[in-house]
Amino acid sequence: MEAFPALSSNCGLKHRPLTPFRFFRGLLCLVILLSTAFMFIVYFGPVAAALLRFFSINLSRKTISFLFGLWLALWPFLFEKINRTKVIFSGETVPSRERVLLVANHRTEVDWMYLWDLALRKGCLGYIKYVLKSSLMKLPIFGWGFHILEFIPVERKWEIDEPIMRQMLSTFTNPSDPLWLAVFPEGTDYTEHKCRRSQKFAAENGLPVLKNVLLPKTRGFYACLEILRGSLDAVYDITIAYKHHCPSFVDNLFGVDPSEVHIHVQRVSIKEMPASESETATWLINKFQRKDELLSEFRAQGQFPREGTEGELSNFKCSVNATAVIALTGVFIFLTFCSSIWFRLYLGLACAYLASATYLNFRPLPVLGVVKPILCSDETKKL
Repeated sequence: MEAFPALSSNCGLKHRPLTPFRFFRGLLCLVILLSTAFMFIVYFGPVAAALLRFFSINLSRKTISFLFGLWLALWPFLFEKINRTKVIFSGETVPSRERVLLVANHRTEVDWMYLWDLALRKGCLGYIKYVLKSSLMKLPIFGWGFHILEFIPVERKWEIDEPIMRQMLSTFTNPSDPLWLAVFPEGTDYTEHKCRRSQKFAAENGLPVLKNVLLPKTRGFYACLEILRGSLDAVYDITIAYKHHCPSFVDNLFGVDPSEVHIHVQRVSIKEMPASESETATWLINKFQRKDELLSEFRAQGQFPREGTEGELSNFKCSVNATAVIALTGVFIFLTFCSSIWFRLYLGLACAYLASATYLNFRPLPVLGVVKPILCSDETKKL
């Protein structure tokens, strides 16, 4: 079976030149994003992810979703309003505030960030969680945030990842907990070299030979679907493409690329999803075949079918949110450096707790969840 040619590399001129203005604006945005992230994590993290969790996991998760949703909204504001990158949605208009499993292609290192643009429009920005490389949990500051938001770390070795994934997924089954769980079944971002290896493997094993995406790994996706099926509303099949170059994180930060992000969304009701592992694997491979076709059409036509399913973000709401986040950060900085020593003590203790909790993958259990079984056990013994 002949392998198709892979997508070409993104070499060449950027969509916008890196002018001094763009450079210094990008640095300012980076300082704001890092400082606001640090202050939100250390001041809100221990309270929302530890203290409230002693009383209710559901309350803790809803509080985290709200507070960190405020911070995450800075990124769509950066992409769409400051950098003026056009984010164009197509396919289906999905309902707001569903519990969903998202499955997307992985074209570049920042695909996952553009899912925030869809989540923000659906009122679910703080709901989103990712299955991500465990090495990212070691990032300073952001690793703490990933732990608070309960991202699922994986080594990309199924014998190691399966028990960890199943344990964490089993804690997400409460239908009242907010959840958008995003998975990238390709397991890594797309490159020409990886594409050739994927094509070779597919050809040798009688599987579809794809040219714009990698052959998906099915076991992790099936584990998510199997465990969460009873609490989900739908699966969102998402295909992402870029004009005219796939961006890196630096491109995003300085606003030099991409000119447009195209996001095609198909909603599949959870009732329509196959039940067995083999059927689910076939379903997922078929979906990636369709993604491959969509991306070929995009290369030829410059767009996905049925564009215009989502509107523009509100300038006013984005500006108010950014102002509120920056103002809160200013208050926290003042309290830390210009107020009582107790705030500096709290900051130190918060950093120590977050670092150790992230390293040990520790999350407290609700007090009632621990005490109630003990009390019930004592009453049973008396009877």
